[in-house]
Amino acid sequence: MLDFVVYLLYRTGLAIVAAIPMRLLFAVGQFLGFCAWLVSGKYRRLAKRNVAIAFANEKTPREVRRLVRRHFQRLGANLLCSVKLTAMPPEKILRRVKVDNIEAMDREFRAGVPVVLVLSHLGIWELFAQLMPRFVGYVRNASVYQKLGNRFIDAHVRRTRGQTGLELFDRQQGFQPVIDLLRSGGGVGVLSDQHAGDHGLWTPFFGRLASTSPLPALLAKRTRAALIAAGVYTIGPARWRLVFTERFDPPKAEGSVVELTAEINQIIERQIRVAPEDWFWVHNRWKTPQPNFLLALYKRGVYIPPGVSPQDLKPFRILIRSSNWLGDSVMSVPAVRAIKAGRPDARVTIAAAESIAPIWKLVPEVDAIIPLSGSRLLSAMQLLWREPSFDVAILFPNSLRAALESWLTAIPRRVGYRGHWRRWLLNQIVPVPRKPGPPEHHSLRFLRIARECGSDTSNSDRSLAGVRRSADSLQMAIDRQPIKIGLCPGAEYGPAKRWLPERFAEAAERIGAQTPVQWMLFGTARDASAGEQIAAALGNHCVNRIGQTTLDQLIDELHQCRLLLTNDTGTMHLAALLGIRVVAIFGSTEPRLTGPLGNGHIILRHHVECSPCFLRECPIDFRCMRAVSVEEVADAVLLVLRNQSSEFQI
Repeated sequence: MLDFVVYLLYRTGLAIVAAIPMRLLFAVGQFLGFCAWLVSGKYRRLAKRNVAIAFANEKTPREVRRLVRRHFQRLGANLLCSVKLTAMPPEKILRRVKVDNIEAMDREFRAGVPVVLVLSHLGIWELFAQLMPRFVGYVRNASVYQKLGNRFIDAHVRRTRGQTGLELFDRQQGFQPVIDLLRSGGGVGVLSDQHAGDHGLWTPFFGRLASTSPLPALLAKRTRAALIAAGVYTIGPARWRLVFTERFDPPKAEGSVVELTAEINQIIERQIRVAPEDWFWVHNRWKTPQPNFLLALYKRGVYIPPGVSPQDLKPFRILIRSSNWLGDSVMSVPAVRAIKAGRPDARVTIAAAESIAPIWKLVPEVDAIIPLSGSRLLSAMQLLWREPSFDVAILFPNSLRAALESWLTAIPRRVGYRGHWRRWLLNQIVPVPRKPGPPEHHSLRFLRIARECGSDTSNSDRSLAGVRRSADSLQMAIDRQPIKIGLCPGAEYGPAKRWLPERFAEAAERIGAQTPVQWMLFGTARDASAGEQIAAALGNHCVNRIGQTTLDQLIDELHQCRLLLTNDTGTMHLAALLGIRVVAIFGSTEPRLTGPLGNGHIILRHHVECSPCFLRECPIDFRCMRAVSVEEVADAVLLVLRNQSSEFQI
């Protein structure tokens, strides 16, 4: 019943519009379009975003706003006029419409070649439905269309268009009738400038990747039809011009579907540049798909035309909010790499606490870093507002604060786990597997986020980096000079993760008795007492840097080490990122969850009845750590050194 009421209102509106003179109707449409520009904030912002994408670095913000206003006025005028034009006979329409190069289609049809007419939402695109049978009525003419939701209005539209001789094919009913028509020598018009969703080919449009329907190219390849594009331009009040291009596909079918689809985008782009206010900017052409905005797994994939490099594309800006812990940040590196590889136009910016931001300089896939100083939400927002607008924010931490940062800075897509009291701030929530399974490494938690965004993580490299041997380290091995070994006796989480300092010292002495070693002690100021105890035992064979290094300095000094002997710490993960072999002692924590990524590391752990407990302090006798002996630690370090010596000799 409601559909029929709406249909009656629709027919009443048609009757009123038909009674108004065309020039007055055009002026009324401009006024209504201006009113829509004033009150429709949602579509005004969408149009402004689209125009800014298309004409980035070409138009000033003021010019963009002016173009958007003119577009609303032009759209209102053309929409009202199109209602009247669809009820007029072709002879009257042609009094207001100039037609250029219709001969291009006529030549193909008379040569027995079918035609796929590539159309766009430019000007009054409905004119083609009215005029094509008038121009080339000696062949069958058709259009592929999307069925309207109101069945009464849909039937009226089909009936009106059918009066001119135009056949309509509902795209939801398949394309075999369209193919049959083309094989009979007819012509089909296809609107080709809309977002094609998950079934499209991702190829540049105004320099930015857009999902584009390959239908015109597929039809042309299947039926050997000619591809001709046409556009409608408004050339004055209630005056229009139809322009047809020459055939642009190779007659001998040399071009592939992806090449032709990319060329269609370029042709439509050139048409729009002639009269940008005529195009349908309120359509979300560069829509960010959900959930798979990373494009690695799309069926049709991405095609970048020859001569265009990924660096030439307008960037898809991704903000990744890094974890605040050093170890977690390093374990998220494989996910960051997978996200970067997810689409060729990805520009990855990392927002990280200032204290750990330097580690992201080690990851070449990161394009920019935003160090977040202090704990104030306002200061983080100010830093993010200064950056170019982001398309997506991916949140690795589960905190409410991380979600607020991206929500308050108006990033349109916010992705992450449900987290703590923040579900309402996210619009793409990464599901957590419900079925309990074997423990998975913490890095897989981050990779799951990348996979849920559309990245291909099936072959993700979780080894972080290859071994990077510094020139100094290599020379020491050759000259038999004392090699530098890092030693990290602390653990930020708590004493339950810390092996006994006296055992570290004893193991270091045993190792030093068999090979010349220069020990480098690393840690925070909280580890000072343990560092002093170890340094006193090792004497001149030890340099105590505990509490004396920034993260940048720690990275530089770790680079000089051949190996790191450590507890389960952030420094352990940093060493793995740098390609430095690790001998790690685990007790209260689980190496299957947080062990160092990569190959060649040795993990020492005795699985006692109460481990892993994940407590900060041991409530009983510290049996998990006491079970790790000095001998096995020293033997593990010497084994790694021997293996490295053989690698150096190779």
